[in-house]
Amino acid sequence: MQALSITDHLFFLLESDKQPMHVTGLCLFELPDNAKDDFVKTLVRQITTSEIKATPPFNQLLKNRAFWVNDEHVDIRRHIKYHKLDDGSEQALLAYASDEHARTLDRSRPLWECHVIDGLNPTQEGLPHRFAIFLKMHHAMADGVAAMRLFERSLSTSPDEEFAWQFWSAQKRAKPKSSHTTKPKIRSLIKEQISTIKPVIKTLIDDFGSRPKCAVSTLSTPPSLFNQRISKARFLTTQSFDKARFVAIAKHFHVSTNDVILAVCAGALRDYLSAKNALPDKPLTAFVPISLRQDDSHTGNQLSFLLANLATHQSDDIARLNDIQVSITEGKNRFSCLTQAQIINYSLLSYGWAGINLATRLAPTKQAFNLIISNIPSDGAPRYLNGAKLTHIFPASVLLDGQALNITLANHQDKLDFGITACPTALPDIDQLPTLMGSQLARYEKHLIHQA
Repeated sequence: MQALSITDHLFFLLESDKQPMHVTGLCLFELPDNAKDDFVKTLVRQITTSEIKATPPFNQLLKNRAFWVNDEHVDIRRHIKYHKLDDGSEQALLAYASDEHARTLDRSRPLWECHVIDGLNPTQEGLPHRFAIFLKMHHAMADGVAAMRLFERSLSTSPDEEFAWQFWSAQKRAKPKSSHTTKPKIRSLIKEQISTIKPVIKTLIDDFGSRPKCAVSTLSTPPSLFNQRISKARFLTTQSFDKARFVAIAKHFHVSTNDVILAVCAGALRDYLSAKNALPDKPLTAFVPISLRQDDSHTGNQLSFLLANLATHQSDDIARLNDIQVSITEGKNRFSCLTQAQIINYSLLSYGWAGINLATRLAPTKQAFNLIISNIPSDGAPRYLNGAKLTHIFPASVLLDGQALNITLANHQDKLDFGITACPTALPDIDQLPTLMGSQLARYEKHLIHQA
């Protein structure tokens, strides 16, 4: 039995019928050249007839809303769903994923599902047929980095290896240490947290006197279309870009690739709001998750956030990129001087009111940030499932009252795969956002050509 962490409790507190608190990944595979017609059905049969037992976190069951307990009798068949698309189109795939993303997970059993989706057409004539896997995991089980590690480690690095895919079992993972270390750990944790109070308060005081002009705070975030009450409906859309395009822009302007990613998103958001005559005078802000993991772990939540100035008030693309770079660099420099415990306490003091507001739903239009933009890294190695090559990983995350849009991307091999989650009721025409992102990326590339 393991007590829920504060973060775990928060995710369950925030969850409701219209606010499912799971993260998902829409993963696309190309069938191998020698694949039989029943390749996907055989895979599903192989999974559902396996007698291998589930291991943490896939066998963790919520008990009394306060503890994780291991379920020794997980029925894998109740977690695996097979679906064949009617017309094989990507539109049908995204519609299915959108409907499933809107459904909460059943708390009477471990909080995950795996949807195997058959019949996806090739991207163009002459290329292999495809299938998809839509994996849902409750956010209390794992953050995005942990979920990515779990999924990648479950696949093979060889196209020639045929193996029984039992991603819910991690036989080679290190066993947790014995329970007799629990009390010293708790005492050490409390002592460490108390010791952070003085440096954290000093950092907060210093923030008010030495921050750059483009710095933003949770109190300066403007109301926007993205900050309103949401419905149960979910709309998922995707967009994949070659990573090299972002890298080239970053090198040219002497910024990081992540700065360019944020600038492309910011430009698209500006264009979307401008078309709706709803662009705030103040710059939009984004919570940018940062991983606090200092090991190779693959469960739980270990993250904090940087508050980024998206500079959407800037009509000039270069000025917007520069403001974003300064904002992110300032946040990284601040956290680089803090320990992990200090970062957690700094975040609680700085952003605590935002969590209370989201949990109580008192003021959905007054938010500490306008949206979350998250970049999830992968290890970069090619991955295969019984010879089928993993080509894309499109993440999808949570929405809340007051947070009607989320942009999450997977940094996967030579691609940046964007998963956009939105409430279509609150945000009409949000399906245009991928196209607007492409247009903004092309505008930055024009600067490279003109200055070459």
